[in-house]
Amino acid sequence: MTDAGIRCARRADEGGDTDETTLRLVAAASTLARNAMFSGRIDGDIAILRTVLDQIPDQIYVKDRQSRFLFANRATLLANGATEQEQLLGKSDFEIGDRESAEGFYRVEQRIMDEAAAQFDIEESLRRGDQTKSWWLTTKIPLTDDQGRVIGLIGIARDITQRRREEAIRSGQSTLLEMIARNEKLQTILKTLVLLVESQIDGLNASILLLDAEGERLHLGAAPNLPSAYNALIEGIAIGPMVGSCGSAAWLGKPVVVSDILQDRRWADYNGLAQLYGFRCCWSTPILTQQGNVLGTFALYGREPREPTAVEMDLVAMATHIAGIAIERQHAEDRMHFMAHHDPLTGLPNRSFFKEKLSQTLHQARMNRQHVVLAYVDLDNFKRINDSLGHGAGDELLRQIAGRMLEFTRASDLVVRLGGDEFVLVFANQSRGEGDILPRLHQLRASLSKPMTIAGMTVSATCSMGIATFPEDGETIDALLANADAAMYRAKQLGRDGLQVFNGKETPAAIAAGDRLEELRSAIAGDQLYLDYQPQIDAGTGRILGVEALVRWNHPELGVQPPGHFIPLAEATGLILPLGLWVLKTACRQNKAWQVLGLPPVIIAVNVSPRQFCDPALVGQVRQALSETGLDPRYLELELTENAVMQDTDSALATMRALEELGVRLSIDDFGTGYCNLAALKTLPVNRLKMDRSFIEALPHDATTSAIASAVIALAQKLKLGIIAEGVETAEQLQYLRNSGCDEVQGFHFSAPVDAGGIEALLRRAG
Repeated sequence: MTDAGIRCARRADEGGDTDETTLRLVAAASTLARNAMFSGRIDGDIAILRTVLDQIPDQIYVKDRQSRFLFANRATLLANGATEQEQLLGKSDFEIGDRESAEGFYRVEQRIMDEAAAQFDIEESLRRGDQTKSWWLTTKIPLTDDQGRVIGLIGIARDITQRRREEAIRSGQSTLLEMIARNEKLQTILKTLVLLVESQIDGLNASILLLDAEGERLHLGAAPNLPSAYNALIEGIAIGPMVGSCGSAAWLGKPVVVSDILQDRRWADYNGLAQLYGFRCCWSTPILTQQGNVLGTFALYGREPREPTAVEMDLVAMATHIAGIAIERQHAEDRMHFMAHHDPLTGLPNRSFFKEKLSQTLHQARMNRQHVVLAYVDLDNFKRINDSLGHGAGDELLRQIAGRMLEFTRASDLVVRLGGDEFVLVFANQSRGEGDILPRLHQLRASLSKPMTIAGMTVSATCSMGIATFPEDGETIDALLANADAAMYRAKQLGRDGLQVFNGKETPAAIAAGDRLEELRSAIAGDQLYLDYQPQIDAGTGRILGVEALVRWNHPELGVQPPGHFIPLAEATGLILPLGLWVLKTACRQNKAWQVLGLPPVIIAVNVSPRQFCDPALVGQVRQALSETGLDPRYLELELTENAVMQDTDSALATMRALEELGVRLSIDDFGTGYCNLAALKTLPVNRLKMDRSFIEALPHDATTSAIASAVIALAQKLKLGIIAEGVETAEQLQYLRNSGCDEVQGFHFSAPVDAGGIEALLRRAG
């Protein structure tokens, strides 16, 4: 370069960063270029200068006015994928690289030469062939002849790839740590981390998988650039020593580097999957806690078989460290949230969570015009157990009670421990209020009262329940809770071990619980109770085969009360025993009276409550009722609940066999809603199953209900039992049941429950 050229460079660099060394390199390159351009030869001194320039790690090159290389030192050759001068000299960037980069170089260089003005510290990216992208800090200075005319340019470029990578990683790390500090969503943090790593490498895609709480399966954390179908196929994969790279790394707790998937036995079961998506290498590193426990895995996938570079493994080490911080922070947040909203003893939601969740549930129910049922549960004898066996035993009792409640409830239900021995159950999405829930709650009470082993001793704990329904019994959380609590307290007053439905609206006079109990006792002894009867019809012929006896209470002030309004009270107080005996004798007497009138004989079905069934006097009472009324035993059927039968199968079997010896028919009522063991069902002396009305309501349009109904009918046929469906209200339901092989039907489609005179009229017409 001429002295004028150097002076030009100095003027352009006034106040800049270009140092004296750079200018001396420019001068040396200028000398080589002028020699090559004007003399066409390189003498000894020039050759030495060239050798010196080849030892410099920075690119030093000279281009002509058309941006074609005239000189390139060894660093320039290597950066452009060449080994000899001849591979580069005389060529432009358009001939050796991608067009987009070449256009950028050409545009800048032509402006420098046109304006005869140097540019310093230009950041340029370069990718030649299959090489990884590199970054260079470039100075480009116009080259002039002795007359000051621009005849080309000189470029000096320093590799700043590592610096750029370190800056990007530092910036990315800072961003990620800020995201963690701001408590952003874990999925967002992990995705940002994956994209940061992918931005620093070429041809690889990253994945983060999270190990579940049980330490058994991996779930997607972030893999934005892996095929979504592949992510879906490996979602939830179980870890193990031969489960690809990630499953094996999580199992072993150390990195698993697979350089060729097709040749590695750990991928033997997943070769087809890898080939489908073009993966040939996968390097997985476990994400660990500070204590060395596995939280998940960080993996890099490539489409060519190879080992990872040191740079790539450094990136992985950074990524697993930050991922570990983010995941542990999330786990800590989850634990804090759980502790704030859950009872530490039972793990159930606490009062705080209950109010938050119930508020949402009530809002949704209000929008959808549905009911929400709230059950307030209080253990009856908890204090005695706590005092006699100690607080440790009391805590274990509460844990076991909570476990039984969770086993009983469904995914949409909510079980809460309010404190002490008080629990609340919430049943959302109810279409008909508490009517559908009461049978389940009676089953729950029976389940909670079963003996449990605590501190080496057998302990039983009964409970009292109170029920309130939204919106009938309150439209706010406090109102519902207070009314359910009041109903529960009434159950306590009535002798404990019972269930009461809040009656604030149905009894404006607010009859005291004790008064109600005395009224029911008087009703049983007096003439306030009566029976209605609902026909049971042969599904094929339409002939009346039997009737079901249904008790009613004609209350002197409240009018006719359906069974649901007083049977729970009778169950809770033990009055169900005299009430059940009254129903049994009255039903037998009436059936015999119809026969005396010469009407076609029918079977009369009488419901037996769980408490009646467990009464040792039951068999004797049935024998006495048949004897007193003169009814042939074959015309009496006792309907038993699944729950009553399954509480103690050995005792139940003995009672049922004794009843069978009397000649009485037995059926399982509301079949499908309880816990009947099918293996036990085969050994029980049962004549038929009575399909619960909940399976009939949606027939025949609901596919799930139809499948269940068909399965129950098929089960009865397999066991050679009769099958009757209750709650049949439409011709479509009847036709479906008839086509499915159901024997008998009962419901409003044929007749509502009627008095004895109504049944007499129906039988006369049939006769």
